[in-house]
Amino acid sequence: MTQVIWIVLAVLVTFSVGYLGYSKYLARFLELDNENETPAHKYEDGQEYVPSKKPVLLGHHYSSIAGGAPIVGPITAGAIWGWVPALLWIAIGNPLMGSVHDFVSLSGSLRHEGKSIGYIVGEYVGEGGKNMLLWFAFLTIILVVGVFALVVAIVFDAYPQVTTASTVYIVLALLLGVYLYQLNGPFLPGTIVFVTLVFAGVYAGIQYPFALFPAVGDASYPAGTLVLADVLGLGSGQWIPGASATNPNSAAWVPIIMVYAGIASALPVWVLLQPRDYLSSFLLYAGVGGSLVAVIVGTIFGTAATETGSLVIADSMGAFNGFWGIEGAGLAPLFPLLFITIACGTISGFHSLVSSGTTAKQLNKETDARLIGYGGMLGEGLLAAVALSTLAVAGFAESAAGGGIGNALPNFATGGGIIFTSLGIPQSFGAPFMALVLVSFLLTSTDTAVRLGRYMMEDIVGLQAGETSSGFNVGGGIRSTLGEIGRGRYTNPLVQAIPAYLMVISGEWLTLWALFGGANQLLAALALLTATVWLANWDDSKQLYSTGVPMAIMTTITILGLSWLAFYSNLYQNLIQGGAESTAAIASSVVQIVLALVLIGLALALVKKGYDNISTVRDRGRAGAVEPGDD
Repeated sequence: MTQVIWIVLAVLVTFSVGYLGYSKYLARFLELDNENETPAHKYEDGQEYVPSKKPVLLGHHYSSIAGGAPIVGPITAGAIWGWVPALLWIAIGNPLMGSVHDFVSLSGSLRHEGKSIGYIVGEYVGEGGKNMLLWFAFLTIILVVGVFALVVAIVFDAYPQVTTASTVYIVLALLLGVYLYQLNGPFLPGTIVFVTLVFAGVYAGIQYPFALFPAVGDASYPAGTLVLADVLGLGSGQWIPGASATNPNSAAWVPIIMVYAGIASALPVWVLLQPRDYLSSFLLYAGVGGSLVAVIVGTIFGTAATETGSLVIADSMGAFNGFWGIEGAGLAPLFPLLFITIACGTISGFHSLVSSGTTAKQLNKETDARLIGYGGMLGEGLLAAVALSTLAVAGFAESAAGGGIGNALPNFATGGGIIFTSLGIPQSFGAPFMALVLVSFLLTSTDTAVRLGRYMMEDIVGLQAGETSSGFNVGGGIRSTLGEIGRGRYTNPLVQAIPAYLMVISGEWLTLWALFGGANQLLAALALLTATVWLANWDDSKQLYSTGVPMAIMTTITILGLSWLAFYSNLYQNLIQGGAESTAAIASSVVQIVLALVLIGLALALVKKGYDNISTVRDRGRAGAVEPGDD
């Protein structure tokens, strides 16, 4: 029997080598210097540009990038192709590609006034390239908001204990923001008190869970769960839009989560975003770090609540299930689909939006970028390894291989509960705690995504650094009015949430996940292209292999994956072979085909623009180079 610890050891070895070696080289290569003034200091406004302590910003960044994808992706891929291919892509791809992507995206934004990757590429390839990338990023954000809000709703439904605990830590975050930034309370004592209260909130959640509507079918809530609909006389909730696609309780949570995300995204970062992400990071560190420690302890001392006392990979988990995967997943070639199925955890384009969005505007010193950018992505890789370990311990039902979010969650929570028994923690506590860890990632990622969507629109309409808009100063014609609404702090969240909500309640949320995966990986390729173009224009002696090679790999993988999705899965299987049996399914397949082809065309067009720029710069030699801080 194979021990689960081999999964943990593999990533710890490659990640340690990457951080201690490769990231140091990249820091010198990027010429990080604490003598340079960061955008957070240069444009400090108390709203978006706020210099932050390294642990606080690391907590925000890590919480924002690590959503549900690094959990769902490894679990789905491990079930389809086996745990070895999934492990290799995480252990090798993360330090060589994903962490480089995040680190360079953050560093590039630092040298461009905290602007997004869209702004940076526009500086070198023109306004057309900038707008293409920004619009693509904005549409990706809408998919992120829809998917993440849905996953939070599913977790709240599966574990009502998490609903209470999440409410407690949001309230505590608001209080911490006042304590740190208004009362100027001492940092360390405040951290100890508030973190203790957050973990007390976990216990309160287990003791006092609540749900919005009653459970349906064979589902049930823990004993003592307060159902608000019963108290208020709202009935079973079948009247909630989207109730038939999921269930009434999940469907009711989706709009509430989106409203929360909109409000949180409009508040100054010190009010909620920074303190909440900092507090939730302790939950995340405990979940990820605790799981890693539990695997080691369970292996050495045999203290797990299993038949043998140790943590071994379940018999239902294959090491390698073949190039085409298990039969239940359909025709699924390992290349290129594995590399799209596991996006977050290895490399994720969404991270470039966080790095060049909120994080770059809060970085206190340039050298902090190494830990936060490169190290933060390694932290997400550890989460992916933990997710794969939970699947290995729990095993899987064949339905979990279908990629459904609702199928992946029970594996993560159940397997995590088993792993924590190695530390003497009952599974009845460990499973809800791991579900809370997942929600902590998702809530921070969701409202950060909405904030980033506003940044994208601000770049599109040309807002200057440090300038903001409420969204209510309308007038001056239709174009002016739409631009004001689109970039507004209070109105832009509606522009994102409304289409995201409509897609979720349509019942085609599995389609959202597939589109999110393809768009996310393509965005990673375009972010690496942006970094490569920046480096080439900065200094004609800079080597371009660190970003250029991963960019070429990700572009190839994404185009092949989207082509498979468009031409085989949708055109051939669903339309020609009749796999799509309803009008809605046919329409969904057509939309997927169109979107996949648009994404492919966009990628090729931007790659061509970037290649032409690099060729021109390198041909004219050093005379065409520009200094990194002149933009």
